[in-house]
Amino acid sequence: MDAITRMFVKVREYQQGQTMAEYALIMAAVAVVVFVGYQTMGTTITTLLGSVDGKL
Repeated sequence: MDAITRMFVKVREYQQGQTMAEYALIMAAVAVVVFVGYQTMGTTITTLLGSVDGKL
């Protein structure tokens, strides 16, 4: 019975570690999307702000 309990605890710990890895992958994907969006829209936003500044 004790062996079954230890095996159950190991499985739960493995799943918890797996969840942390999934969160890390999601965070990395979000960071990539934000970076690509910034690179794509960065010049457009700079131009727009320069235009607004010129009209003020």
